[in-house]
Amino acid sequence: MAEFDYDLFVIGAGSGGVRAGRVSASLGARVAVAEERDLGGTCVNLGCVPKKLFVYASHFRDDFEDAAGFGWSLGNRSFDWPTLLSNKDREIARLNEIYRRLLVDAGAELIEARVRVRDAHTLEVGGRAITAANILIATGSQPSMPDVPGIEFAIASDHVFHLPNLPRRIIVVGGGYIAVEFAGIFHALGVETTQLYRGPLFLRGFDDDVRTFLASEMRARDLDLRFESDVVSIEKATGGLRATLDDGSVLEADAILYATGRIPNTRAIGLEDAGVALDENGAVSVDAFSRSSVPSIWAIGDATDRINLTPVAIHEGNCVAKTLFGGVNVKPDHTGVASAVFSQPPIGTVGLSETAARESHGKIDVYRSTFRALKHTLTGREERTMMKLIVDRASDRVVAAHMVGADAGEIIQGFAVALKCGATKAQFDATIGIHPTSAEEFVTMRDPV
Repeated sequence: MAEFDYDLFVIGAGSGGVRAGRVSASLGARVAVAEERDLGGTCVNLGCVPKKLFVYASHFRDDFEDAAGFGWSLGNRSFDWPTLLSNKDREIARLNEIYRRLLVDAGAELIEARVRVRDAHTLEVGGRAITAANILIATGSQPSMPDVPGIEFAIASDHVFHLPNLPRRIIVVGGGYIAVEFAGIFHALGVETTQLYRGPLFLRGFDDDVRTFLASEMRARDLDLRFESDVVSIEKATGGLRATLDDGSVLEADAILYATGRIPNTRAIGLEDAGVALDENGAVSVDAFSRSSVPSIWAIGDATDRINLTPVAIHEGNCVAKTLFGGVNVKPDHTGVASAVFSQPPIGTVGLSETAARESHGKIDVYRSTFRALKHTLTGREERTMMKLIVDRASDRVVAAHMVGADAGEIIQGFAVALKCGATKAQFDATIGIHPTSAEEFVTMRDPV
């Protein structure tokens, strides 16, 4: 590969691109990683990390209220939005530097500039041509905003992390996990929150029991959740914004947040001119090894629109590095990927929805339990938890575990290992639970519904 400047040129220093660059460099490859913005990509700067910090901040409202049931007396409380933003920014800056050190220490070259692909092996960086034996597209995604009159007055999820002031009233438009999470965050921070979704029930693709149960719990918290409702126009009003809905009603707010999906960030970087096949949404079409239609150009993460989760992008980047420079062909494994939605209450899920399980396995057994957690016997809070197991009847294998309730993501992570190992319902039943915990319910459900 000596005829090229680099063995691998990575476009995008998000989690997936950094992993691919680090591993490739450690395997002896000459690597460059280009990034025109902050290191760490969407997850570190505009996604998982700051959003989870906001979720933590919003939980204190419940914690303060619940403390009284356990004998604690609290004085005056107040929330300062600028303090949260400042502390969040400090943490993100720390992570940016960690990503920089990881690349440099691994021996990869970091190029902080915009890059355009000229052809299968050539890139344009700052007006000069650079060549690479292989090019990896790890450019992530960006918010998708609909063509609604007045959409210029709305904000996307990327903008939330830099709002100068906490709005008093907000409308969240969308039914995906990002919309659900931000609706919960703002509501818990004391913002008058309305969430709109044009479909009959949000979180399409998740298990129906999970979707229905979460909607019920969110409404029990007095969050204004409206399905089959959409915005047809937005205009400025005295002291804020006015949204006209498709039923003719009008809502006023200080901010309107659109969380209506994200699209691959692949346009305008030369991929089409280089012959790389993209789908209608701009996602790079790849084979099982993450190779595009141009053999020397690869793609991972949100740029491929497969499973748009940070750990998946990291896994895909690792596989590409090992395939190219590790002497072994490694396909990313997209089966049994667990995920969490940091809604309030949160969701943890791994495996198939009930509908998908019936389609793929035929006869199944479903175990479901709803209960009030021990903690709330003293807080007086009516919040409930739901847990669900789906079992393939023929093999007794557990093919899904779903949960809505406190610490759902932490709990499901462990059960994801069990499902990955092919655990059966009999093995779940033979496992002695940890008492008293909510998690023990997963090993004590005996009767299918």
